Amino acid sequence: MPVRFSLGTRNYLRMPAKSKKQQMAAGAALAAKRGKRSKSSLKGASRQMASSMSESELRKMAKTKRKKLPKKKRR
Repeated sequence: MPVRFSLGTRNYLRMPAKSKKQQMAAGAALAAKRGKRSKSSLKGASRQMASSMSESELRKMAKTKRKKLPKKKRR
């Protein structure tokens, strides 16, 4: 069952990525958590993900297959 968490004024569900951009942001945040990328190089959603999500949560979101995902999530 997905778990809700708040990131600023938005609420998110901890589950597989819903778009390619979200999956890529999770991958960048995961790289920063592991020390393969500097945290200062992160911007926007990836910076917030890196500070608010655990490494295992980021891994679940980043390992989502991109084949059938939309490029950008519609609002």
